[in-house]
Amino acid sequence: MREPEWLAKAEEVARCFRATTKNQRSARHSVYIVLLHDPAKAGRWGLYVGQTSRDPDWRFDQHKTGYKASGAVKRFGVRLLPRLVDHLNPMMQWESLEIEAALANALHDGGVAWVEGGH
Repeated sequence: MREPEWLAKAEEVARCFRATTKNQRSARHSVYIVLLHDPAKAGRWGLYVGQTSRDPDWRFDQHKTGYKASGAVKRFGVRLLPRLVDHLNPMMQWESLEIEAALANALHDGGVAWVEGGH
């Protein structure tokens, strides 16, 4: 399974973001991005942007098992893309919510046609 060509551009977009509360003493939230793939729709690829107070790997596993899951991640989630967001985490909750939404919008504006989450 080959990853989409636009993934390098998505990484470039994500790397433009900065978290002002990164590593502060009570910073316990993370933004995460999941690569989505729908083979039934001509190899459609996309991204899901989420935020959590848990470890992103653990949260991804929750999505895949259906617990408080995004339908898109449960059905089409391939894997986490930590290289897009590791430079941001951890941060304060208020900032994770702001960055989650702004990052989803920026990825869509940057050419990713299918973006889920970010709310």
